[in-house]
Amino acid sequence: MFNAIKTLPREARDTLFLLAVIAWIIAPQVTNLPVWCSAMAAGILLWRAYLAARSFALPSRWWLTGLLVLATGATYFTHRTLAGHEAGTTYIVVLLSLKTLEMRTQRDAFVIFFLGFFTLLSNFFVSQSLPIAMAMLIGLLGLLTALVNSHMPVGRPPLLQAAKTAGWMALLGAPIMAVLFVLFPRVAPLWGVPGDTPGARSGLSASMQVGTIASLALDESVALRVRFNGSAPPSSDIYFRGPVLTTFDGREWRPLRSTVLPSQQLSAELEVQGPTVAYQVTLEPNNRPWIMVLDATASRPDLSGYRATMTPDLQWIADHPITELVRYSAKSNTAFRHGPQVMVAGLQDYLNLPANYNPRTLQLARELRRDPRYAGATTQTMVDAVMERLRTGGYTYTLEPGVYGTHTADEFWFDRKTGFCEHIASSFVLLMRALNIPARVVTGYQGGQMNTVDGFWTVRQSDAHAWAEVWMAGTGWVRVDPTSAVAPSRIGSLVRLEAPRNVIAQALARVNPQFTVQLRALWEAANNSWNQWVLNYSQDKQLDLLRNLGFESPSWEDLTYLLIALVVAASLVGAAWTLWERHRQDPWLRLLHRATARLRRAGLALPDSVPPRQIATLLEDRSDNGGPDLSPIGQWLLRMEAWRYAPHGHAQQLATLQREFRSLPWPQRIP
Repeated sequence: MFNAIKTLPREARDTLFLLAVIAWIIAPQVTNLPVWCSAMAAGILLWRAYLAARSFALPSRWWLTGLLVLATGATYFTHRTLAGHEAGTTYIVVLLSLKTLEMRTQRDAFVIFFLGFFTLLSNFFVSQSLPIAMAMLIGLLGLLTALVNSHMPVGRPPLLQAAKTAGWMALLGAPIMAVLFVLFPRVAPLWGVPGDTPGARSGLSASMQVGTIASLALDESVALRVRFNGSAPPSSDIYFRGPVLTTFDGREWRPLRSTVLPSQQLSAELEVQGPTVAYQVTLEPNNRPWIMVLDATASRPDLSGYRATMTPDLQWIADHPITELVRYSAKSNTAFRHGPQVMVAGLQDYLNLPANYNPRTLQLARELRRDPRYAGATTQTMVDAVMERLRTGGYTYTLEPGVYGTHTADEFWFDRKTGFCEHIASSFVLLMRALNIPARVVTGYQGGQMNTVDGFWTVRQSDAHAWAEVWMAGTGWVRVDPTSAVAPSRIGSLVRLEAPRNVIAQALARVNPQFTVQLRALWEAANNSWNQWVLNYSQDKQLDLLRNLGFESPSWEDLTYLLIALVVAASLVGAAWTLWERHRQDPWLRLLHRATARLRRAGLALPDSVPPRQIATLLEDRSDNGGPDLSPIGQWLLRMEAWRYAPHGHAQQLATLQREFRSLPWPQRIP
């Protein structure tokens, strides 16, 4: 195949290379583009490649007009608009592919180059991950190679030569890009427009239908990363609090829909105890307003660009959804007490049960209450009894419990006896309420894994978890994790259920499990560094940089002034370098270059490297053939050559030649 490409004409070879670069740039967006757009772009590129390989003529304007109208109509039908980043990205991909069908001149190629650069940037509207950045760097070098190749002389220069030049161009431009990245004033979000959510993805939900969190256990994507100031808390205390769910309709848990008066609703009444844990969180975009912090956090997290408030059930909420990577600091206490100490009307919301659901669970609660062993038992005693039932009753923790029916708690307690964390937590809370004990479901993330390369804890979507809180008189709300009774390793040693691996992953694990773990840790550390130093480089960090440089109260105007000063300084350095280069260059060669340039403008064809004597001979021939008298110029050129090869050429003589150059009768046109 490669031999066949080598034998193609240069135009066909260059066209195929450019088409390959365009396909590379479009490929990362295929999953985000409409199916028709991806199919249309692929078809057009393959069509254009076939025409180039066969040296066939390009399609007529009628074809292009018809395809353009079709693409415009399809874009509008899909997005109901031609504006916005989604419709705009779809349209630019189609236009780029269509433009290749009318690439006849160098001007057309230049249009494709710059459409390609624009399409390359549009990839970052969808994702700013490290793999996408690496892929787009390759695409950038490919476009620069094609651009350099289009300026190279006729013949068949190798693409490798153009690639080397493009690499040097990118390398020389890297310092300028670095300075602009560090100092150019930031306006969040870095990619996209305010209110846009191109990179956000959901993890936890605002509600919990029994069986939904199990699907997150198959998702290995990162939810957040944490760096603790000092040692991390014990694994059993690492709970990142998310939505608290109270209202149950028989199938789905939702946030509180209170049945009591607003004045009777509960307040947080948080009292933290024990040592404080300080840490920094890097939260992935999730299109939710939830700020994930360790349970519990009394002080407001230091979150730039967002205003956070704590709900009565201890969840921290931002004033708008998290649509970009954010980093914040927080301080938490894993030992705490919250909620009322005595029974109040507001606790009635946490006793409500849906009518006509789970009759066997209600019967189990009545039997426990009638059991002489629990006559007058405290809430803690009843909790211990239910936890003991979970430990000894043959219950198992699994990712595949099957589809539950209408009476989810009944099926768990009596029939299946298998479930994931939300099955266990939901059934536990329902039984507690049937025992007249206020209880609720809390969702979030439990545990994580420390990366030994960079020291960050990585919390994945697979760490999503559901647990329970029960209310105890004199204590308030108390965390109870019923999953710990069924699968203690899930909480204590952070052992996770794993989804089935593909063939490649299984082969790597069999060959060298430790190598696979280390390779993943290195990749996670690289991704984290990219997030910390690139995606999370905000205006606050820019201002911190100015403070380190000595600015007392820096602002974005100071950033602008500093950037302008650096640009001016770089320009002056460049000008000084140019002057030094000109001074360093041989003045005799510079004078000869000026002379040949004058003669070429007059119409005399001269090779790139020609000595003065040969030029003088050419001028003499033109004069002898009826042309203008060029002998003064010829004699001047001979004197130049004599000075060049004289044993001792004096600078004064060269200065005389330079003065004579300005007074010579240079012709306007040499026939």
